Amino acid sequence: MWPSKKLIIIPISAALLVAGITAGIVFAADNNNTQPNQGEDLLAKVCTIYAQKTGVTIDEATLKDAFNQAQNEIQLAREKSQLQNLVTQGKITQDQADQYLKWLQSRPNVPFGFGFGGFPGRGAPCAPPTPAPSTTQ
Repeated sequence: MWPSKKLIIIPISAALLVAGITAGIVFAADNNNTQPNQGEDLLAKVCTIYAQKTGVTIDEATLKDAFNQAQNEIQLAREKSQLQNLVTQGKITQDQADQYLKWLQSRPNVPFGFGFGGFPGRGAPCAPPTPAPSTTQ
């Protein structure tokens, strides 16, 4: 006699699911190792085109540093503007905005990402600790 169809289908489905997940992980790992960084490719291409058009060579590392510095300065200006809007709206005090900005600037410069492809979003990955409201009067 054949066992119930449910008893056969469940292990087969589980085995197919495990095989699919394993294949996906292997495929994603292989793609990450073989695909170059698009940002670095872009910078290299820009340097090459600029050198061809002007005859002046741009140091790729210097250009990358300039892009990173510009990005950091723009992000800082946006954060300051956003904090000032919150102060103007009365949602936070100027002291709280200053504390947040100080905390934001003291964070280590560590890339933040999830999984194989990284997290595409921008901004702070977490918020600073919020002080407990004072109950003393």
